[in-house]
Amino acid sequence: MGNTITVIGLGSGDLDQIPYGVYKRIKQSEHLFLRTKEHPVVKELEAEGIKFESFDDLYVQENAFESVYHEIVERLWVEAEDKSIVYVVPGHPFVAEQTVQLLIEGQEKHNTEVEFRGGQSFLDAMFQALRIDPIDGFQLLDGTSLTRDQMNVQQHIIIGQVYDAFIASHVKLILMERYPDDHPVHVVTAAGSSEETIVSVPLYELDRHVELHNLTALYVEPIRDTSKLSREFTQLRHVIQTLRGPEGCPWDKKQTHESLRRYLLEEAYEVIEAIDEQDDDHLTDELGDVLLQIMLHAQIGEDDGYFTIEDVIQALTEKMIRRHPHVFGDDSLETAEEVKETWDEIKKKEKGGQDRTSILDGTDQYPALIRAEKLQKKAAKVGFDWDEVEPIIEKIKEELNEFHQAVETEDQQEMESELGDCLFALVNLCRYYGIDPELALNRTNRKFYDRFRYIEETLKKKGVSFEEVTLEDMDILWEQAKNMSKKKESLEE
Repeated sequence: MGNTITVIGLGSGDLDQIPYGVYKRIKQSEHLFLRTKEHPVVKELEAEGIKFESFDDLYVQENAFESVYHEIVERLWVEAEDKSIVYVVPGHPFVAEQTVQLLIEGQEKHNTEVEFRGGQSFLDAMFQALRIDPIDGFQLLDGTSLTRDQMNVQQHIIIGQVYDAFIASHVKLILMERYPDDHPVHVVTAAGSSEETIVSVPLYELDRHVELHNLTALYVEPIRDTSKLSREFTQLRHVIQTLRGPEGCPWDKKQTHESLRRYLLEEAYEVIEAIDEQDDDHLTDELGDVLLQIMLHAQIGEDDGYFTIEDVIQALTEKMIRRHPHVFGDDSLETAEEVKETWDEIKKKEKGGQDRTSILDGTDQYPALIRAEKLQKKAAKVGFDWDEVEPIIEKIKEELNEFHQAVETEDQQEMESELGDCLFALVNLCRYYGIDPELALNRTNRKFYDRFRYIEETLKKKGVSFEEVTLEDMDILWEQAKNMSKKKESLEE
């Protein structure tokens, strides 16, 4: 190695808190560089006649801190080409100091040794100022790159790098996704120094009326009230574990994968109903019911020792990455059709090890209408399908004619068989036009329900029973309901 860059931390407080050895090294240094002069100690060092060069000019020139840090390090490499230098940073060199990490990464390339001397982290001063014990659970996060998924809301959280109102506003918006709007946040400035201040504000006021600069850090208290944790996945899991636990619900405790099958289907259909209604609140509620079924199955798997919800999430995450090589890999797919083909090909490779004797296998669990569509799709993949609609129409007519013949013979079993053929042919027609037969029939069921309810309500208002009206009377009301629904649909469009 050639020359040396010695990195020294100024600590978080005043000059009298710096270890004597560190102070002596700074005072004796001939080539001293400071990341920033904005620190309580620097004025005292200047008063003692210590000369240095700072990089504060870069914070004005560059738009992003990332660029500033890279430029600082490049300048340090240049300075260290012909001499050993001392680089001074606030706090501790290994706490929230990106330039140090960049120096470590580049020392071999630049044939320069990077060594470290002293420095007290601002965290010690923060713990003392706030009177908290990090053993309860603690996170240190960067305000400039904060994301909602980083936080454990049940732990102490300290957020550094909150330099100005812009970053504070960003931090506030991220925190409000996970915390109540009035959750207490403490703005700590110059912790450990004679200028230390703590200002406590509700979260929604974080970026208002609070002075922020490079010595500011935020402390976010843990959420201890479990009633405020209902948005957290960990809380949902805890609720399900409790329901299935020794002191839980008798109904939940006795459920099995088999006993829950019908509920998963029911909840899925209710999601479809909410989608058809275009009711977001209803959809939110029904998706929650589907998630409940998933959580119950996962908890049963965990109770039996076979799998956990983490295994479910892992399998899904890996599957999504594996089946989207155009997003997470180097493949290039331009159209939805190409994506679908790639998906099917990858899926086929994944299923290669399963013992299936026919390409039609794997559809037994579906309701009849959905299974008919899936059987036809599987057969179509090997070319067993019509390319034009005319043969499909002719097939429907043929099956209807055969049904009429069965009616004439009054053969109930044959009638059922031929009517099934009619339905199967109609599913083929749906597929040709890209219509989901299950959704189409569900919408018709909904229309029938709404229109018949209109007949019921109208007769009720008139004080008339069904026994007192004719089919023709009800048909008039049916047409009224039909016209009203069409008018409503046209207005919505």
